[in-house]
Amino acid sequence: MSQPASHPQIARYLEANLPIYLDLLRQMVAINSFTANPEGVNRLGRLTAEAFADLGFTAEMVQAANPHYGHHLVLTRPGLSAQKIGLISHLDTVFPPEEEILNNFAWREEGDRIYGPGTVDIKGGTVMIYMILAALQQFFPEVFNQVTWLVLLDAAEEREARDFGQLCLERLGPEALAALVFEGGQKVRNNFSVVAARKGIALYEVITSGKAAHAGTSHPKGANAIVQLAEVIWRIDSLTDYERDLTFNVGVVSGGTVTNRVPHYAEAQVEMRAFAVDVFEEGIARMLALNGYSSVRSAKDGYPCQVRIELQSRVAPWSPNPATDHLLAIWQAAARSVGLAAVREERGGLSDGNLIWRHIPTLDGLGPSGANAHCSEQSPDGSKEQEYVEVSSFVPKALLNVMAILRLARP
Repeated sequence: MSQPASHPQIARYLEANLPIYLDLLRQMVAINSFTANPEGVNRLGRLTAEAFADLGFTAEMVQAANPHYGHHLVLTRPGLSAQKIGLISHLDTVFPPEEEILNNFAWREEGDRIYGPGTVDIKGGTVMIYMILAALQQFFPEVFNQVTWLVLLDAAEEREARDFGQLCLERLGPEALAALVFEGGQKVRNNFSVVAARKGIALYEVITSGKAAHAGTSHPKGANAIVQLAEVIWRIDSLTDYERDLTFNVGVVSGGTVTNRVPHYAEAQVEMRAFAVDVFEEGIARMLALNGYSSVRSAKDGYPCQVRIELQSRVAPWSPNPATDHLLAIWQAAARSVGLAAVREERGGLSDGNLIWRHIPTLDGLGPSGANAHCSEQSPDGSKEQEYVEVSSFVPKALLNVMAILRLARP
């Protein structure tokens, strides 16, 4: 294990090279990589591959399963031993080019903050990976050369591309020491959060069918599908149970065509999230139990509206588990060794970690600190502010990750 005297040396090295790392981030942020902009995603992939080539990595582009998305990027540097570590990020952001232009959302430096699309989610995380590997190459070449490193970047993480998880499992294999995910972390004083669990998500389509009628002359004959949808939405919302970390969100609603017609069709898009597997499964069961529900009928002949619930997709929770807890203990010990603290966090949003943790020990939140991910808006009164990353978090978080990876690679 390295001596404590090396910590300031590593920190000085990272600090001296920080302008280079931030310039790489600036180039990344300048590329619009909205998930549905495959040209931009692939352009960012090429830039990333060129940067990591300086560290001896070779690149492979793998088309996402959805042909409307870009290419996943797999960067590999073979090692001398059987040890294998995966470093995971993603290429895409949630911001269409038009939104960035409308909100003047671009690279902007203000004090310790750098604003811009993807600065913290997750282009800053990709730069963090580069910093760690550069420091390992510089100060611990024996570890850098013995490990097979795979840097895997998802082309469609913001759309929860399941095929990327399978790609990670195929390339890393169950014998991998860890899958380390570089979503943004949080920093409070000397405390860095490290993500050890995430909620799962289930997506539903709720469809209500009724009976159309002229709203003026035949209103009693109609069975209003929108009214039925409104009533079942109330029931869905009531399934939320904050004490059990189970939430339902009705996010999209549509129905009807014109105001002089009793609507015969309406639909809603709903998401459900939960931490615990049993709560997650119970939530799905309670949602699907509304299939066939009917409470609205036509006044004339009692024609019933019908509710249909379709489970569109599901990603199970990343629950607390011994393998992740082992990695967390390593990061916490490494943090103490450099005068920091790594605090366990369980996060409500998903990441690629949800797709991997059952097969490979996984830890998340290893990127730099920042805030306002997914937000491109700002207001004069400061109540709305754009996504940003904190410059001061890069060096200490990179140092923490370097020391933890050393403990992982040579326990």
